[in-house]
Amino acid sequence: MSNNLEKRIHALYVQDFIFAWFDVAFLWAAVAFVLYFVLQIVDDNAIRTVLYVSSAVLLIFNTASVKAMTSHYAEDKDYIYGLDIKHMDANIEAKKKAR
Repeated sequence: MSNNLEKRIHALYVQDFIFAWFDVAFLWAAVAFVLYFVLQIVDDNAIRTVLYVSSAVLLIFNTASVKAMTSHYAEDKDYIYGLDIKHMDANIEAKKKAR
């Protein structure tokens, strides 16, 4: 594999990695924001407990799924991103020929 291709693959992987974890951080912030304001209007302790538990389950499972996804992408990034780059390059060449 050429050095240029490896750099392009790594750049795509890093971009996906950053966006995935940014989305997780945004989800945590959004859930915390909503939970904070909803808890101000809920007086029943049973409902408050359900809100806490369901929020925690949502965040834990979502975070775990993104961790698994980014780990899988790291293991198979040559195949995943190599295929994307191959198709992007073919598309660019086709557009050049069409002009």
